[in-house]
Amino acid sequence: MNTSVTRTGGQRRRISVVATIALGAMLLAACGSSDTPQPAAGSNSTGAQGPLKAVTLTLNYLAGGPNSGFMLAKSLNYYKDAGLDVTIHEGQGSGSTASLVAQGNSDFGYADAPAVMAVRAKGGTLKIIAPILQTNGFAIMSLKEKNISKVSDLKGKTLAVQPGTAQAALLGAILAANSLTEADLKVVNVDPSALVGSLLQKKVDAIAAGADAQGIQLADQGATINSIMYRDSGVPTVGLSIIANDALLTSDPKTVKAFVDASLRGWEAARKDPEAAAKAVADQFPQAGKAPSFVKQLKVDMPLMCAESATTLGAVPAKNWTTTYDLLTKYQGLPKTKPIEEYYTNDFLPKSAPAC
Repeated sequence: MNTSVTRTGGQRRRISVVATIALGAMLLAACGSSDTPQPAAGSNSTGAQGPLKAVTLTLNYLAGGPNSGFMLAKSLNYYKDAGLDVTIHEGQGSGSTASLVAQGNSDFGYADAPAVMAVRAKGGTLKIIAPILQTNGFAIMSLKEKNISKVSDLKGKTLAVQPGTAQAALLGAILAANSLTEADLKVVNVDPSALVGSLLQKKVDAIAAGADAQGIQLADQGATINSIMYRDSGVPTVGLSIIANDALLTSDPKTVKAFVDASLRGWEAARKDPEAAAKAVADQFPQAGKAPSFVKQLKVDMPLMCAESATTLGAVPAKNWTTTYDLLTKYQGLPKTKPIEEYYTNDFLPKSAPAC
């Protein structure tokens, strides 16, 4: 899931630096290095409640409405009250975040469930511990004049995607679910800062992006668009979720439970007061954009926080997990040798999680 307003030149340089750090981390891990680009868990700081456990959280993407619940939890001192000193890092896509967590380079992550499952299927030691968006908010967006109102209309068209994002990872599934393959259209990789511009400048016919991010940007710029939601076109997968490394789940379950509980409280507060959540993002990430845009983004996501028949935040109904698993094994090559329960756990959800 993936969020940001369009960046200017200086901000794009900042994004490049973050991307370089993330890539460096993955290369070092591949070589067996123990160095990490982010602070590891284990150090302590002192707060009003005594020593705090220092942990890191890497977001799915740049800071914005779709990850604002974490910033609000920090602003409201929910983490501090739970004995945690949480440092929040922006991300470069769900796949990148999942890899960082799998390598132990971030204690917690916020990433789209299918991207996390793909990393685990390849040997990554991480699990989904609390889905925040119980269904995804991805969309294929085009200018209305292009007359692309259903997935099959993409045949012969040019579609832009951002590599490493969950939207890109699920492209094969949504195409296959609508009797298309990538050979039926031209798929081009585009830098995140240029994704919206490539559509507005008519360099591409459509983009695969987030209704809560690029969709808001396009509307703010006065564009009239058609949005084809993944969830309405055969791919209603579980969405953005809190994830953690297996080693942390085993060695420090108390910290994991405290983080999940405080985070869910932050997201519940964001549901009740989107303006406060947006302000928390703007305060903690002033380069990310303006609060009014974050409010619009969050309001797109709020209906996704509870799937049909869900009873509490963070607890996805079993049938939704089954649907996600079936789609990924059928279209994305997820192996059937591991059951769906291999990819997620409800063991760290609080007994008193906020109700749907």
